[in-house]
Amino acid sequence: MTTPRIILASQSPRRRELLTLVGIPHVVRPADIDEQVWPGEQPVPHCERLARGKAAVLAAADPEAVVIGADTIVVLDGDILGKPRDVADAEAMLARLAGRTHTVFTAMAVARGPHVVSAVEEVAVTFRALSAEEIRGYVATGEPMDKAGAYGIQGFGATIVERIEGDFFSVMGLGLRRVVALLAAQGVHYEFSGRLTAAAPGPVAPSH
Repeated sequence: MTTPRIILASQSPRRRELLTLVGIPHVVRPADIDEQVWPGEQPVPHCERLARGKAAVLAAADPEAVVIGADTIVVLDGDILGKPRDVADAEAMLARLAGRTHTVFTAMAVARGPHVVSAVEEVAVTFRALSAEEIRGYVATGEPMDKAGAYGIQGFGATIVERIEGDFFSVMGLGLRRVVALLAAQGVHYEFSGRLTAAAPGPVAPSH
């Protein structure tokens, strides 16, 4: 058994905080991939493709490491709501989400050498009704500007979320229960101390 090196293929401070929360030592190395939606691509395949792509790119460059990739999208009425382009776009997104239930999909992937396993968590999130003044005030905090759907559930945005149905940590960007299961599928065992041990890599088949 060995102690694996973990790479987080994301520059998201939330994902780094979540791995740190459960004591998983890691380094951050963002993956540079094209994140555009392919013509006709549906939300779930899109976010899973990106999570797998991020993990695979870095694993190919560093085959001795175990790489965690993730992607989170917000979907309303079939539309993927990404990070807002500007203040007006953030306000428009929040106006659409106000008083309604939307879906957050977070795809997670773990790559070890050429082998990649992945899964997608689906969470329903309901916003309370918001006035135009409240929307402007929230956007003015700056919090929405680098987040899918123009909100962060772990910050000021917690005050506008009425209900969630599913994994809270997935809405933040990384479902910890799922990540531990994916690590296990790659032969990496997590202990509650945060210690990780890894068996020799085997022929793990990709999963969805």
